[in-house]
Amino acid sequence: MQQQWALITGASAGIGETFAKHLAAKGWSIILVARRADKLNNLQAHISEKYQVICKTLALDLSHNNANQKLFQYCQDHKIHVDMLINNAGYGVPGDFDAVNWRTHQDMLQVMLNSVVELSHLFYPAMKQKQAGFIINVASLAGLTPSTAGHTLYGAAKSFMIKFSHSLHLEAIDSKIHVTALCPGFTYTEFHDVNGTRSMVNKMSKKMWMSADDVVEQGLKAVETNQAVCITGWRNKTIATLTKLLPEKVIRYLMKGSVAKFRKR
Repeated sequence: MQQQWALITGASAGIGETFAKHLAAKGWSIILVARRADKLNNLQAHISEKYQVICKTLALDLSHNNANQKLFQYCQDHKIHVDMLINNAGYGVPGDFDAVNWRTHQDMLQVMLNSVVELSHLFYPAMKQKQAGFIINVASLAGLTPSTAGHTLYGAAKSFMIKFSHSLHLEAIDSKIHVTALCPGFTYTEFHDVNGTRSMVNKMSKKMWMSADDVVEQGLKAVETNQAVCITGWRNKTIATLTKLLPEKVIRYLMKGSVAKFRKR
């Protein structure tokens, strides 16, 4: 079997880490990218020992303007053809828009918008030339539901990611490249610990939560079958459908009441 490489950003924990383990179990070679070198090294050691595959790490902060070019050049220097690109890096910024300094907003947009588009633009041509490849952009159910107060740019960024993925999906069909926007809802990861909302979201019903394993399994199945948008879990699919069917005023009223419980302002 020809060696296949998967490049995963935000790979040190949560959904990114789970993608790495699932793909390694399938025999993929892995490139792990994240800011925290210690966590990357621990995950590399685990993957290499358990799955006996090649696993490389690159500690990069994708909020830096030249990080994407460094990552691409690393692959060029090591003669690595990326067969699957998983743009997973991302985070939420709690608080109202004007209460957060611009640098924080700017860094978040660089990671969740510019980096996703630039990395896709860098690695897509080689996939197109090979007439094969996979791109998964990890978006969110928040990109499909009405905007909320607090975490002002998160839903907007994820909505962009979904639209971008869908357009690229349509363009890539003739080149036999599969592009999927993965839209999970609440997932058991450290995401809410990082943005300081763990105590708030823990009050939600456990029925609303999914494991990272379930999210990743559905995401990999979706990209294999070339599904443009994958909403994980029937509850999340129901929510996404209701936002389309119910009158806008109604769904905004319902969202306002429920979201206030876990959006930190």
